[in-house]
Formats: sequence, C-alpha cells, structure tokens
Amino acid sequence: MAKQPMLKFVQIDRDMPAKRDAGARRDDFHEIYAEFAEAKAREQASRCSQCGVPYCQSHCPLHNNIPDWLRLTAEGRLQEAYAVSQATNTFPEICGRICPQDRLCEGNCVIEQSGHGTVTIGAVEKYITDTAWEEGWVEPIAPARERTESVGIIGAGPGGLAAADVLRRAGVQVTVYDRHDRAGGLLTYGIPGFKLEKDVVMRRNEQLEKGGVTFRLNCNVGDDITFDEIRAQHDAVIIATGVYKSRDLAMPGSGLPGIERAIDFLTASNRKSFGDTVEDFESGRLNAEGKHVVVIGGGDTAMDCVRTSIRQGAKSVKCLYRRDRTNMPGSQREVANAEEEGVVFEWLSAPKGFVGNDAVSGVMVQKMRLGAPDASGRQSPEVIEGADYVEEADLVIKALGFEPEDVPVLWDQPDLAVTRWGTVRAEFTTGETALDGVYAVGDIVRGASLVVWAIRDGRDCAEAILTRLNAGAGAIAAE
Repeated sequence: MAKQPMLKFVQIDRDMPAKRDAGARRDDFHEIYAEFAEAKAREQASRCSQCGVPYCQSHCPLHNNIPDWLRLTAEGRLQEAYAVSQATNTFPEICGRICPQDRLCEGNCVIEQSGHGTVTIGAVEKYITDTAWEEGWVEPIAPARERTESVGIIGAGPGGLAAADVLRRAGVQVTVYDRHDRAGGLLTYGIPGFKLEKDVVMRRNEQLEKGGVTFRLNCNVGDDITFDEIRAQHDAVIIATGVYKSRDLAMPGSGLPGIERAIDFLTASNRKSFGDTVEDFESGRLNAEGKHVVVIGGGDTAMDCVRTSIRQGAKSVKCLYRRDRTNMPGSQREVANAEEEGVVFEWLSAPKGFVGNDAVSGVMVQKMRLGAPDASGRQSPEVIEGADYVEEADLVIKALGFEPEDVPVLWDQPDLAVTRWGTVRAEFTTGETALDGVYAVGDIVRGASLVVWAIRDGRDCAEAILTRLNAGAGAIAAE
C-alpha cells in the first residue's frame, strides 16, 4: 500500500522559504524570500489536509484548485502541478509573490483554524511556476487556428494582459494599447522589485508578444489615438486602465515642494531599476537618499513606499496611519518586513497640515483614538485634543489610495456609464458596459483592488467576448 503523502500537518510545522537578513536586503531591490528546494516544497505541500470543502480555493478570487496542485507537488509530480495551477491562473508566479495570502487562501486554511500553522500556499505556488519556467514547461502561445476577429485592449496591466492571453490562445487578433513604454502596468512600475523582480513580468510580456499579441506602447488614448478610432478597428474593446488618480490632502501647506504622490515615487524608483534615466530621481526630488521621509497611509502602497525609501538610503522613515495596527488595510506580513528593515510606524496619527518655507520641513500631526464603528464596521478615528506635534520631514509621500480618472470626459464618450464613484459601470462577470461591444475589467470597475481580482476579471471578460464572437460566427454560418 502506497504511503500517504498528505495530511502531515501534525508532524510537520509550517515553514516559509528563508528570508534574507534585514541588514542585507535593505541595500538592494532583490526579492527578500529565497526559493524552496524541491524537498522543502514537497514537505510543505504535504501538510495540506485535503479537506472536503477547501476554503483556500473558495476564498481565492480565481478559485485555483489549490488542494490538487499541493497534492501533486507532494507526490513529486511537479509538471502536472504546474498544469493544474496554470489552468485557472494566467500568472501564478506573480500571484505567488504578491497576493495577500494571509487575507485570502492561507488566511482561510482549515488546519490553521484547528491550531496548526497554515499551509504555505503562496510560496509553493511561486516555486511550481518558477520551476516550470526553468524546465521549459511553460509552452508558447500557439492557437490551434487563427481567427479574423480582433479585440483592442486599453491598458497593459494584469487585467488587460490576462484577457489578452485568453483571447490570443483562442486565435483572436489582439492589440494592447498602453500609455507607458513597457507593458505590465502596476506590475512593472507600481510594485517594487523586492516584492516582484521585473524579469518575472518581462518574460510574461515577451511570451504574449511572441504569441502574437500586438503592443502599441507610449500610446495615450485621447491624445495619440481616439477611443472611437480604436473602437472602429476592433470587434470588441476592453477598458483595463486601472485607477491612477491619487487622492489628495487639502490642508495647510499641502502645496509645498517635497510633498509627492506615491505613484510618482514608485514609478521613478522602478524606472531606475530598469536602468532608465529619471530626471526627477537624479535631481533628488523623487529620491529618498539622506532624507527624513514620512509616508502617509496604511495600505500596501504605503508599505511599498516606506520599504523603497529604506533602500534608497533615507536617514529615517516613518509611516503615519490614523487607525491602529489591527485596523490597517495593508498586509501584516509587509508591516513586519518593514519594521525589520527599520521603518517606524506611528499608529493613531494623522496629518493636519505641513510646515516649511521653500520646501516641506515637517508634518503637523494630530494624535487619534478609535471611537464608535463607522458604516463599514471599523472604528472611526477621533482627534485627541491638545496632542498635536510636528514630525520632521523633508520628503512626504502621500499613499492615500487611488481614484478613477474621468474616462467619459477624457475619451469624449458621454454614453459610457459610470458609478457614483467614477468607476466604469460594467456587468458582473462579463464586463459589458453601456456601449455595445465595449467591456471593462479590473480596478477601473472595482476601484483600487487586488491584482488577482484584475486577473479574474480579465479572464472572465475574455470568455464572454469569445462566447459573443462564437455566437456571431454561428449566425453567419447559418445564413
């Protein structure tokens, strides 16, 4: 009788891949976690309980078949594990690196609820696909037959690229339009290399391009090409622009030099990692070196900013957040990594203004306490009178979240319906908008959300478009 390869969570403790020493990793932008060795990956995968109702799978936006690829990994059938993983996820090696597993799959692992540490799902997922690339198991995109229909995708972020992958594999002609000079969206220019090294993104871009996806980069819709021109060239159009309009602070001193947007700061840093010449970095404007840095916000973007500042050689880095640690929206794992690297968190602290003459020199901070829950159920912060102070700062980074740009106005599309939040109104699962043949996916529909949700939306939308195209082809054939 074969030995049971699973259910070893009682004998084997949870173990993550080795994490680089904080003192060493704060000097570069390489990823901080090492790869699992094959034996360790098999060992950790074998801890899965193979439960009848896999909450890890149901709480994954992509509903990845996690128990099956964990079992295949534990059995040493890694190529099969990759095939199962890739079947539901366009970019598993990316999700394995940047998904907040502690809030999704791992956070709902049954064995953790029973007092054992969760299965290290994300690390195994990353290991499976990295190995697949190394072994040549990642096959090029090669449609069984070419189709004449074409789809235009505006935005080369995770949602747009996921849709492009599904459509191109079905033989549809795909053109992706993006304002940047490299595809990938926030995967390329928003997320720092210590969480997602850029060669991981670039090889996916290369796979899509070699598979027949056409990229029109440095193409700003509304300036370089009109939306109507794109619509006229394609059988369907997907809007996958994301949300990049930064929320602002309207308070005394908010216009002082030295107060910057998170997206500008992170983009400049990521461009430097590609070897680009970045004038605002070279001038010192978007460079934290030698500065007292204060980051305002408590989400994952704020965590990216504080950890980037450390690596750029900031003199000090502090993060202001108006609630406490328990109520912050960012990943607790990222907070712990930041603290190890030297970031100081000022909980229950909010800005009320900025001081400085020719440039910012400090943040006026008001201390808070948590009061009654608001409409979302979270405790609302309240000001503690008389507890204000000034926090020294000569670079302030606003990481307050993102809002959608006014797409109907920018693209002269008054009939494109939006919600009261300014996001494009689209049908659930299909992504259909008020304009015939126009779809929308990802953050431009959801508001600022997770990469994994954008991938889910892109895949669902592509399937809906294929259903529509196939129905059209059937109607023509019946005539």
